[in-house]
Amino acid sequence: MQAVYTTWKKREIPENLLVELNSISKNEKLIEDRFYQYVSFGTGGMRGILGAGTNRINIYTIRRVSEGLARYIESNGEEAKKRGVVIAYDTRHFSQEFAVETASVLGAHGISSYIYIESRPTPQLSFTVRELNAFAGVVITASHNPKQYNGFKVYGEDGAQLVPSGANAIIAHMEQIEDIFEIETRDINELESQGITKWILEDLDTQFSSHLLTLKENAEIDLDLRIVYSPLHGAGLVPVREGLRQFGFTNVYLVEEQAVQDGDFPTVSYPNPEEPDAFKMAMELGEEVGADLLLATDPDADRLGVAVRAGDRYELLTGNQLGALLLHYILQTQMKNGTLPANGAIIKTIVTAELGAKIAAHYNIDTINTLTGFKYIAEKIEEYEQSGQYSYLFGYEESYGYLIKTFVRDKDAVQVALKVAEMAAAYAKEGKTLLAVLNELSEEFGYHKEALVSQVFEGKDGQEEMQAILSRFRENIPISIAGIPVIRVEDYLTGEASLADGSKEEILLPKENVLKFVLENGSWIAIRPSGTEPKCKYYFGVVADTNDAADNLLADLKSALL
Repeated sequence: MQAVYTTWKKREIPENLLVELNSISKNEKLIEDRFYQYVSFGTGGMRGILGAGTNRINIYTIRRVSEGLARYIESNGEEAKKRGVVIAYDTRHFSQEFAVETASVLGAHGISSYIYIESRPTPQLSFTVRELNAFAGVVITASHNPKQYNGFKVYGEDGAQLVPSGANAIIAHMEQIEDIFEIETRDINELESQGITKWILEDLDTQFSSHLLTLKENAEIDLDLRIVYSPLHGAGLVPVREGLRQFGFTNVYLVEEQAVQDGDFPTVSYPNPEEPDAFKMAMELGEEVGADLLLATDPDADRLGVAVRAGDRYELLTGNQLGALLLHYILQTQMKNGTLPANGAIIKTIVTAELGAKIAAHYNIDTINTLTGFKYIAEKIEEYEQSGQYSYLFGYEESYGYLIKTFVRDKDAVQVALKVAEMAAAYAKEGKTLLAVLNELSEEFGYHKEALVSQVFEGKDGQEEMQAILSRFRENIPISIAGIPVIRVEDYLTGEASLADGSKEEILLPKENVLKFVLENGSWIAIRPSGTEPKCKYYFGVVADTNDAADNLLADLKSALL
């Protein structure tokens, strides 16, 4: 690591990166953290802290992954090179610069690229890959991570994030690169003049907007509903604001301070719509204008957070609650309109609440479970389109990710912001709030409560400790948790489920380092290391006859395990 550090210092690197390296010259621990590995790349792409070093996001690590992608495209032939790559980016620091670096590397291989002139959401990138029949897509983003982060996500020709086979092929090419400082690039202006790189914006905005309008399914809504929207300084600003206008909503209030596209995210400590702090300014504006519904998207607008009025305050809905409400509304509306298909299916992840599955069953709709990560939901969408086995209706995961229409193949906060507004306005027409509808669902299907607890493990030692945690659980499988018998243990790394009676079942999903314990009373716990953050995540799900009983049971499980 010291040798790699020295090599970097000897290169002609940008002044800001050199200053960083000089500042840690006497700190072996910091040198190790920056150089013990390359920023990991996988199906979730590449995400990390901005800065100097192989384990940081900078122009050199961006060039390395771009070179791997370019060689992968070349291996697929000339037609793949001509179809090219769509490149989008959010509002983070260096996002546009990294987008240009990506195009410069691709251009050195004669690979066409289409770059958005301005920041646009991740779901719009997914849409554009499909619309332009491109071979691949790239979005420069770190999603909802803090301002110190950026990243690089790769999409396949179906508009979905890469599954393991595609990611592994790119990794194999990346590992063959001997010197990242010698990766060839081409001047972006030269590429543009030769027609290899093209800039895009208005036409694709218009096409994306026209597809968004197909989400409108209910004419019986209250268009006077008062809505507050915050893009949290990110890329959702243009399509969400315009979409709400085109849907006909007349009382939409923008949190102006958070409409400024700024990679410092100056008004929030963490630009994540899952966090109550992200809604502070929206709630203040909501009180001022008497809003019924508050919406917030993360920087690349693939996640949506929603808060609703609860008496004299606002209550933030969880990802599971919003998913259940949307699912119920979509199925209810389609049944009323006579458009609900006989072979319909919803898709959710293994750590998403079971309330959605119960609602789907009520409408005679099947539920398909996938591993965590929207790429697996998108993979199923493509599979069912090809086979005709199911008609896709809705997909979601607990971490505020949802997809309705399949012209996008990733979670889409733009689509869902419009659908949530329609849903809230439809129930308002009936004199109901979203909380009232959620209570009705709980009374019918049981009170479901979920929690996510994340433990942070930074650096090399942290990565090793996360793996050790899962190993310890595998070596000492609990027979009960909080006094409740464990009736099923699902090990997604071995692909096998062990039942209390000693029998085994095969898990027909890709291998992943996840453990899930199903308890006798219908509760469950899952443990998995995050694929994009230095965290070990513990998921809890319970169901009970009353709200208080569910709260108490959830507290008991968390106390027993952590």
